Amino acid sequence: MHGVTVDLDVLTDAVALACRAPSLHNSQPWRWISTGDVVSLFLDTEVAPRYTDTSGRELVVSCGAVLDHFRVSMAAAGYRATADRFPNPNNQNHLCDIDFRPAGFVAEAYRERAEAIQRRRTDRLPFAAPPHWDGFLEFLEQLPAAHDWPGVDMVVLPDESRADLIRASELARSTRRYDSAYHAELFGWTTPLAISEGIPTGALLSPAESERVAIGRDFPTAGTGDRLPDIATDDCKVVVLSTEDNTRDSLLRCGEMLSSILLDATMAGLATCTLSHLTEVPASRRIVSALTGSQSIPQVLIRIGSSCGHDDLTPRTPRRPVSEVLSFRD
Repeated sequence: MHGVTVDLDVLTDAVALACRAPSLHNSQPWRWISTGDVVSLFLDTEVAPRYTDTSGRELVVSCGAVLDHFRVSMAAAGYRATADRFPNPNNQNHLCDIDFRPAGFVAEAYRERAEAIQRRRTDRLPFAAPPHWDGFLEFLEQLPAAHDWPGVDMVVLPDESRADLIRASELARSTRRYDSAYHAELFGWTTPLAISEGIPTGALLSPAESERVAIGRDFPTAGTGDRLPDIATDDCKVVVLSTEDNTRDSLLRCGEMLSSILLDATMAGLATCTLSHLTEVPASRRIVSALTGSQSIPQVLIRIGSSCGHDDLTPRTPRRPVSEVLSFRD
């Protein structure tokens, strides 16, 4: 790799923006190290949930999302970022090395995409049907061919599959009903004292709201209100991202596609919520796999819909200070 050295302030700002990427329980399981003209991304398992994601798959997907967010951030700053994945065969937590080239003129669309990172948030509330869905769906279907994500499949489930998805979600919930370690972990990552990680109470659903989102994760409920009483049912569309195998390379690319879809939806004025509990339990994962009609392995689902202009009802989740996730070495 023979890139250029990026100003430290530019690099720091880009990493800070990239770390707005979604991650399992907002655990932010990544670490960045800058060594002159190369920035390395590492999986940080020390800060990660252990009982929700027993295989570690979701942590790598999370890192794929932050990698794509970082490229978006650097593009807005005027740099092309090229990733060399898994450069150290003896350390699979070393996910990639990234170098940079000046991009010259920066089109306004790159800045708009970076601004979408700031606006995007995980919205667990019920959604109204997304407006102009057919046009957005046509755009989505072009994504896999337009990007370097070999081995990653995207399927938009038909509305008729909702009953099966609800059954899969209920099966995942019942399978873990007596899993004390899992529920303790959920509680630990959703405390009211979330300062730099975890899910704040304001982002959780009340019992009335949770009842209308039948395919959501069974997080602890919070409050007694109903922020969207006019949305009687969750009329979201559901996208499934699958991979041909469970290798870290495939999972990393899956996270990159996840990031891209979330940002595209945000730019289109749509609300999103990432779902992974349906793929954590083998029985529910098999149901999702059957719904896709593919031999690939489901990794993550995305609810996409409309919040009817009430984007401010769910707070932004906190993030760790950039000084905790980025270090510089000579």
